[in-house]
Amino acid sequence: MSTRRTRREFLGRVGGGMLVASVGLGTAVDMGLTSARGEDAGDGRITFGDLEPLVGLMQDTSIDRILPALVEKLNAGTDLKQLVAAAALANARTFGGEDYIGFHTLMALAPAYHMARELPEDRRALPVLKVLYRNTNRIQEHGGRASEVLHAVKPGVLSAGHDPAEALRDAVRRRDVDEAEGTFAAIAAGSPDDAFNSLLMTVEDHTEVHRVVLPYRAWELLDVVGREQAHTMLRQSVRYCVKNERDAAHAAQSDESRVLLPALFDRHHLPRTSPGTKRPGDEWVAAMCKTIFESSPPTAAEAVAAALAEGIDPADVGEAIALAANQLVLRDGGRLERWAQPGKPPGSVHGDSIGVHASDAVNAWRNMARVVNPRNAAACLILAGFEVARDRQSREAEFRTWAPRPLAEYLDGITATDAKVLLAETESAIKANKQEIASAFVGRYGGLGLDPAPVFALMLKYAVSEDGALHAEKYYNTVREEFASTRPAFRWRQLVALARVTASECGRPAPGMAQARDLLKV
Repeated sequence: MSTRRTRREFLGRVGGGMLVASVGLGTAVDMGLTSARGEDAGDGRITFGDLEPLVGLMQDTSIDRILPALVEKLNAGTDLKQLVAAAALANARTFGGEDYIGFHTLMALAPAYHMARELPEDRRALPVLKVLYRNTNRIQEHGGRASEVLHAVKPGVLSAGHDPAEALRDAVRRRDVDEAEGTFAAIAAGSPDDAFNSLLMTVEDHTEVHRVVLPYRAWELLDVVGREQAHTMLRQSVRYCVKNERDAAHAAQSDESRVLLPALFDRHHLPRTSPGTKRPGDEWVAAMCKTIFESSPPTAAEAVAAALAEGIDPADVGEAIALAANQLVLRDGGRLERWAQPGKPPGSVHGDSIGVHASDAVNAWRNMARVVNPRNAAACLILAGFEVARDRQSREAEFRTWAPRPLAEYLDGITATDAKVLLAETESAIKANKQEIASAFVGRYGGLGLDPAPVFALMLKYAVSEDGALHAEKYYNTVREEFASTRPAFRWRQLVALARVTASECGRPAPGMAQARDLLKV
């Protein structure tokens, strides 16, 4: 979605939202002022029009039959976009943003769809089928239709004297899910853009990774399910935020960022009337990355706010923050024995590792900053810097001493310069779970100025085939986007990190993938 709008378009959107609030939702529907949404079936259950049969298929089909049923749909002319849309709506209706595997699966849908478009025609469905299998499996485990979380909600009444975004935030802070749902339903009767901007004021109360990534991925999916489903998709984040507020561990950490942000806005006179346009050189980006990586969370947030106030282009500020998050992948000493889980052994860095989480969160913050109002755009970047520094604190002393990959002891031993040889050695290292060697070969490949496309193709192969502990799709997409938006001097750090994570996760095939390959005959 472009952020460039005429003044008339902007005032039209704002005016429409204000009119809905003043006349009430019922009258607004009659006047044609509201966005369409999931329909109330009359019994409190929401349905999705022409997509409903496909949504129901995702919920009702047994896990042993779901892939054959989906491939049959593809062969009959249903396209991948329709399958992803139906899966997103089935997921939303079933879990409502409250189930850990459920919302991780929702967050993987758009990345899987992007990955599909990078593959040859005969294999294009594989990443989507991988996530749809996970989606239906979790829906079945959750109880299917009988355990749906999202139901039709009656819009509340928006007070003319209370900013709707603040009203939503206040309801969430009170941990009142019914009031929060009603308030958001009233807000969502306006435009999707207004709903998203109002929601973000609540999201910004805490930098917990899933609280940050879920609204971005739900927003991103509107390009697939349609903007008329904005209420259904975004209300999941409302419910997640209420649940997050009820978590004592998270609540104890909340006050710092929610007090710091308004203080920084006041001190630095943010947001600016227009984004900064100063384009600093590589030295500034490197120094800003170092500041964010080494600082305390408040100091990192202060540095970002000062840069925005100085007029530095937000894209360059965001690039430095993303590179700081990338350092958490490159330097991580790996999962400790006490944190090991099935599929995530000691020394691994895939899945919910510090660096993968931080990188995905910063990617979400940056993408949201590109499409929201000036206040939220500044807040997103400030909190992105805060979050990277906060995430590093869990292993503060170690991150300060760990060296970033590729390590010199491995890089210096590589004498090959041929692209095919370097790629073959990288793949051998990935298959053997040798993170240091895979990182070094990709580092050497990038240092020689070779074409990155074959490296991405190799990483995509394993992002599709391996389970990835719920994060393979998102992190591949994060690196793909950050590589494209990072200047040449630094961009290969992103692919080195992806090589490391890919080597970490290899050897644990995704459930359903063998069946999907058989059905597609690839």
